[in-house]
Amino acid sequence: MSDIRVLLVDDQALLRGGIRAILESEPGIVVVGEGDDGQAAIDLTMSLAPDVICLDVQMPGMDGLTAARHIAALPHPPAILMLTTFNRDDYLFEALQHGASGFLLKNSSPERLVEAVQVVARGDALLSPDVTRRVIEHFTERTTVEPSAAAEQLTDREREVLGLVARGLSNAEIARELYLGEATVKTHVSKVLLKLGLRDRIQAVVFAYEHGIAVPGA
Repeated sequence: MSDIRVLLVDDQALLRGGIRAILESEPGIVVVGEGDDGQAAIDLTMSLAPDVICLDVQMPGMDGLTAARHIAALPHPPAILMLTTFNRDDYLFEALQHGASGFLLKNSSPERLVEAVQVVARGDALLSPDVTRRVIEHFTERTTVEPSAAAEQLTDREREVLGLVARGLSNAEIARELYLGEATVKTHVSKVLLKLGLRDRIQAVVFAYEHGIAVPGA
């Protein structure tokens, strides 16, 4: 299996150095380049073709959200892992809409950073409890949910699985909750994404709360 090629983009050189040291201490991960703003993120993505880009949200010049939108629109985009402090919920939801595969707090542990890179490199989305909580709080503040004809395509089991995905549970946790095999859960999740035309689990969480499949506080 080939190494996971990672591009680091953050305006703080010291932080980039720390992230590089953590990632390159893990077998199977190699940092192929570094940049310090959104335009560099786009240029380096096109020239280096990384598997994963660790992208800071707030940077001078072009910010990470704008860069993420451009990168996600490329023919073969890398997985985008946003690095954030979650100071701004509007940043979070904008990034959700523009192709981010996951979010990581900058004060996360080295182990969590390595895991996040590995998860998004596999094509999965990283939904930390912090992200799930923010999504739930966002929809708690809304007074209405939008009905969806698309949701009517789901079977009862698929709706149940989607509801658990919306709570931030992994496939293994959903399998234990529903007494199913993990492979069966993975199949259900894949069918949900396909039927609803969603890119990944992050979009599934947003959809579930937008359309009343998951209810804040439940």
